[in-house]
Amino acid sequence: MLFMGDDMNYFVTGATGFIGRFVVERLLRREDATVYVLIRESSRDKFEALKQRLGANDKQLIAVWGDITQAGLTDAATTKKLKGKIDHLFHLAAVYDMNMDDETGDRINNEGTRNVVEFANALGGKVCLQHVSSVAVAGGQWVGNFTEKMFDEGQDTSHPYFRTKFQSEAIVREECQVPWRVYRPGMVVGCSETGEMDKIDGPYYMFPLIKQIRNKVPKWLPLLGLEGGKMPLAPVDYVADAMIEIAHQQGQDGKAFCLIQKPQDSMGRMLEIMFDAAHGPGFARKYPLPELPAVVPGALKETRKVLPLDMAAKQMSRAVGIPLSALGYVRNKAVFDDSQTREALKDTEIRCPQLKDYADKLWTYWETHMDYPRADRRNVARLGGKVVLITGASSGIGLEAAKRFASNGATVVMVARSLDKLEAVAETIRSKGGDARYYSCDLNNLDAIDELSAQVLKDLGRVDILINNAGRSIRRAVLESLDRFHDFERTMQLNYFGCIRLIMNLLPSMVEHNGGQVINISSIGCLSNAARFSAYVASKSALDAYSRCLSAEVKQHNIDISTIYMPLVRTPMIAPTKLYDYAPAWSVDDAADLVLSAAVDRKKRVKTVLGQAAELSYALWPRLNDSVLSRAFQLFPSSTAAKGGGKPEEKLSREGMALAYLLRGSHL
Repeated sequence: MLFMGDDMNYFVTGATGFIGRFVVERLLRREDATVYVLIRESSRDKFEALKQRLGANDKQLIAVWGDITQAGLTDAATTKKLKGKIDHLFHLAAVYDMNMDDETGDRINNEGTRNVVEFANALGGKVCLQHVSSVAVAGGQWVGNFTEKMFDEGQDTSHPYFRTKFQSEAIVREECQVPWRVYRPGMVVGCSETGEMDKIDGPYYMFPLIKQIRNKVPKWLPLLGLEGGKMPLAPVDYVADAMIEIAHQQGQDGKAFCLIQKPQDSMGRMLEIMFDAAHGPGFARKYPLPELPAVVPGALKETRKVLPLDMAAKQMSRAVGIPLSALGYVRNKAVFDDSQTREALKDTEIRCPQLKDYADKLWTYWETHMDYPRADRRNVARLGGKVVLITGASSGIGLEAAKRFASNGATVVMVARSLDKLEAVAETIRSKGGDARYYSCDLNNLDAIDELSAQVLKDLGRVDILINNAGRSIRRAVLESLDRFHDFERTMQLNYFGCIRLIMNLLPSMVEHNGGQVINISSIGCLSNAARFSAYVASKSALDAYSRCLSAEVKQHNIDISTIYMPLVRTPMIAPTKLYDYAPAWSVDDAADLVLSAAVDRKKRVKTVLGQAAELSYALWPRLNDSVLSRAFQLFPSSTAAKGGGKPEEKLSREGMALAYLLRGSHL
């Protein structure tokens, strides 16, 4: 083990945990810092991953093998070598789980903290213990203000999590013989800069429900909600920054610091913010929860012990996807004071950001990396071992399709321009046991497509399924495009020439392996002949015609050509058209499922009921069809950009809204 001379030395427990990774990262930014981290032998791979993540060398980040549940934490020889050399001991290792049992809480949170305190006492010298507690020390039923100077106020700590957080802080206060400071984070959410999070907890339990409502309820239809209790949130980067800053300040020993957003958002306001981040409907009004007589919470607590009532409560918890203990925050009436924290940070730039300012990052990270699809036995049988290349895989349909193919055993080859986004998605897929590769390519550039094709075939030997998903859409009337011929050229370049270049490069390999499939993501506009989409529909129709001709030529080689006439999907591609906020659209999840089913069943053409009806209508009654589409053209205004700026886009009239729902999923 290496030791540095007069440099700043830190010792961290829980370094590979979520908060711990952010703390260690920031400690290593400090000049001449050496960080010793307590690591179990069974977590050696996590330590190596942490070193790699932080780009740390063996002199900056040093493993101390041991465990907080072990008396003394580590062996006596190591403790002796560390004695008098550690400046700050950050204790983050604990169970942060509202579903924890008493035995786990006592063993890790309480006895673990006692072992850390005894270790700090043994280190002696200049060490200061930085103990990470929680706002949970206030218990689950506290009403009113709970200050940083308050601790043992007779609060209800009957739940294992509340009890052990309270008792572990008491151990620090009563048994620590060296200087100490206590930090009480609230519900720690993802990073306010990147959205990074590592587990479902706190408000994240609500995200699947928000997504379901977002996918089913029109954005223009306002919701009614409940105001609920106060949510003590804090992003992980603020928690780490505040702790490290305060740890290095003079005169803060023996104090507790509450790390939360101030003021606290109510549950209703938090949901409103997250619905907005998810591009879902807003709230027309929020109602306060009705007051319960003081005797009721205690009575409910006792009656829940009755088996049928306990089973009913658990069923309700499973139905909404939120642990019973976490449901208590729906009525939380504790308001946490952070005046000591704000006073300590007043001369710095460290401030806890408001949820509304970073909610979009939390949502995007969750939807991209944490909302992962499940495997299906039938799909695994059809797709397992297949090499699937997906263009436009960094967002929207392509990203969700990549996760679905990977979860069902395929090797996904993701292609897009944004290499950093692809890398992040690939890491997520691999962390779930999938196989993902990624390549950056500008599909507008034919030479780049040639290079991509050659590299993929060199690396993987073949591509079994090619999904031409990347595309460009332009919503602009022809009479508004008379001076914009380049719109037609660039749309054709990506949506047609780029696709067939890739197909033609990969076809020889499919022929060689006597099998394959090309799936082209076309548009319902090719069936409905949507006004304002002449450039887009023409490019997709060209690819459609090419594919129909090709299909007969390659059938003898067991190669299928599939076309999905995709309806309007709520993706980043349609976001600039504010009109679509008021028009019904498919969710990205539904669209990705459509792509997956086309591959599993090797379907020739995939159309929605509306798409089929539109195709039939144009074939049988073309003049009537033109009349309906002409009326739609008049009802649905052009975008501000198409009109050359000026007035913002008009909202839909009632007639327009009715027609939008009649033509649900069409490009308007």
